[in-house]
Amino acid sequence: MNPKEMVGLIAATGCDVRTDAPMKALTSFKIGGPADLLIIPRTLEQLKGALAILNENETNTFILGNGSNLLVSDKGIRGAVLKLGGEFEEIKIAEENGRRLIYAGAAALLANVCRFARDHSLSGLEFAYGIPGTVGGAVYMNAGAYDGEINDVIVRAEHISRVGIVGGYNKGELKLSYRHSAYTDSGKIITGAYFELKPSGKDEITAKMEELMQKRLSKQPYTQASAGSTFKRPEGAFAAALIEESGLKGKKIRTAQVSVKHAGFIINTDANNGSSADVVELINYVKAEVKAKKNVDLKCEIALIGEGFEE
Repeated sequence: MNPKEMVGLIAATGCDVRTDAPMKALTSFKIGGPADLLIIPRTLEQLKGALAILNENETNTFILGNGSNLLVSDKGIRGAVLKLGGEFEEIKIAEENGRRLIYAGAAALLANVCRFARDHSLSGLEFAYGIPGTVGGAVYMNAGAYDGEINDVIVRAEHISRVGIVGGYNKGELKLSYRHSAYTDSGKIITGAYFELKPSGKDEITAKMEELMQKRLSKQPYTQASAGSTFKRPEGAFAAALIEESGLKGKKIRTAQVSVKHAGFIINTDANNGSSADVVELINYVKAEVKAKKNVDLKCEIALIGEGFEE
């Protein structure tokens, strides 16, 4: 059964399901062709139901968070894209063994979790304010900024396997390191996470959040279409510095450009007609130039997803 023939079955689980869904509307790069199916489960039971159908039909399935750390192919995604909603966006206080934790569903935006923590006078997530992703994506890659990372505050994460088995990892089992976790390439779908923060004054937390946001706005192309930092930090160096020293700041290939504000970002200069092919060509050009001039091999931090990228 091809993906489009499964629409009725998946809709019967209660999920919202759409065909030929343009991924450019769901990614921060504003780039990407259509996904055969976009499925939005709003409860765990709906998610289990959708996974059962997708597995039975051996359908290629991609889990989409806020679309902020990936580049989708111009040809789109064959198979299904799962984007959690509903109860997976929940944020609440959870009392556990005398500890006051924050629980956040995997689809909750990091910015919203940061505001929730601030409103409850809990400090420790200020570093994440301004990271344009979801809790699930942040846990998956141990997101971090400004000397903070998810590893500093997480207690436990919950997940479901592709065959519908619910489970979780405690902090020690998460194997968090630079842009990596036990979930990386595991196939498991993160459904939520618990964080332990420290009591602090709301005014102090607000001031720190605003300070870090101003740093982002002053140093990064925050309001332009991109997927965040394009390259991982090389050992003993910084990707942006290597790119700038190689004379590539502002380098443009059609709709893709190395940001003139921060050389570590590649931006899409045309939100209506941006092309993944242009971005990939520029990524490869930057890699080659930095290798030739600085003898450093840059590695992508963003994920390349979709038809043509699997090869």
